[in-house]
Amino acid sequence: MDFITIMLGLVLAFALLKILFSIGTKTKNLPPGPSSLPIIGNLHLIGDKPHETFANLATKYGQILTLKLGQITTIIVSSRNIAKEILQKQDANFAGKKKVPDALHAHNHFKYSVVWLPANAQWKSLRKILTTHIFSNNRIELNNHLRLEKVKEMVEYCSQCSKSGEAVEIGQVAFVTTMNMLANTIFSKDLTNIYSNSAVAKEFKESVQEMMADSAKPNSSDYFPILGKFDPQGIRKRYARNFGKVLGVIDGVINERMEERKLRGVNSNNDVLDVFLNFVEENKDEIDRNHIKHSCLDLFIAGTDTTSSATEWAMAELLKNPEILKRAKDEIAEVIGVGKTIEEPDIAQLPYLRSIVKETLRLHPPGPFLFPRKPDKDLEVSGYTILANSQVIVNIWKLGRDPSFWKDPLTFKPERFLDSDFDVRGHNFELLPFGSGRRVCPGIPLALKMFPTMLGSLINSFDWKIGSNIAPGELNMEERFGLALPMAHRLHAVPVPL
Repeated sequence: MDFITIMLGLVLAFALLKILFSIGTKTKNLPPGPSSLPIIGNLHLIGDKPHETFANLATKYGQILTLKLGQITTIIVSSRNIAKEILQKQDANFAGKKKVPDALHAHNHFKYSVVWLPANAQWKSLRKILTTHIFSNNRIELNNHLRLEKVKEMVEYCSQCSKSGEAVEIGQVAFVTTMNMLANTIFSKDLTNIYSNSAVAKEFKESVQEMMADSAKPNSSDYFPILGKFDPQGIRKRYARNFGKVLGVIDGVINERMEERKLRGVNSNNDVLDVFLNFVEENKDEIDRNHIKHSCLDLFIAGTDTTSSATEWAMAELLKNPEILKRAKDEIAEVIGVGKTIEEPDIAQLPYLRSIVKETLRLHPPGPFLFPRKPDKDLEVSGYTILANSQVIVNIWKLGRDPSFWKDPLTFKPERFLDSDFDVRGHNFELLPFGSGRRVCPGIPLALKMFPTMLGSLINSFDWKIGSNIAPGELNMEERFGLALPMAHRLHAVPVPL
């Protein structure tokens, strides 16, 4: 059978299936949406910034709409009220996950990751460890001195740059600092260093960054699952390589810790890794070493790029708005003292800094969408039918810029959060940088310590000027689509001694 005959057969089969599908669904009140093309559906509409495309389509078709992305029926939600209905009122019905992205089959990551596991016993055990034993305030406070040392190293690096007049690449410095803050929280040791030329440190950092870059690339295997076996773009292959490198480093740290525990006793460091190992010893039937490795991998993937990107965006907004930067510096100087490194307990005394953090997360969320939800049966939402096994995506980028709720939504205005009980923990559906419901990010308490501590210390330790003598109003604030919506043009700023 020649190629043309095969293609004609596939087209006819697709047309027949489409007719049968339309017969089965024409009586159902599906959310509206644009007409789709054969085979590709609405993929041609997406462009290189899907979050903006979805926001524009919502203006035309409504705050809940249907798209056909290849073979995947996708519901886009852009309304805080509909988001609340899905994430709170019907949370249990939408607690499933969409089909696992093809790349995450590398090293069977989806089988051990708390992010992608279904809501089964293993998932519940891992969530319990994360929320109760790892990200509780008491646990986080145990090693805040280790994170403080990493912030001090960041400030010292910037100080060296200030002496030579060298510009600092804010996002890169924040990335390394965040990675080591996490590493010290999890392992009580560094995995890389701002100054390090270590091959292992460099490889670990590059592997995490490559995974972040690949996460922004649309993968044809996700839209057309039949292509998964071929991996036409090589994304799963690259993930497998990078997962292997990172998991290898984590495996080595676990081996070291196991030896330490034999010599010194069970709680040799009393950090995240010890918590995991203790739980595994007491609950061997629920989780094992693979869950530990992949959970640690999740923590690095979820925590590094998002926190460092938020720090870069916040610094960019402050440099673009000198009056806001001055107010922040004045507050910190009055409460903490000029030039001092901010410690985590100080954050509670700095309401304007906390407002800057919230405003950054509103305008530049650590990801444009919440992880897709999947109903296991047909459900009704806001008067529409959501078909079983469709993927439901909440566009939190759009929620944070909704002019029907936010006044001057495109203006960076931290004052909007002063004297406000708005938080970012998933209770206010106009602002969901970390999600909501049972799938809410468990690391919120740690993120809300690391981000403002780094940002406040950068603000309080130096005066800053934009690199290349760019005027504040000329700073390029274009974003690039990715896991954490990074700046399209990385921010370079020169630290000036106080």
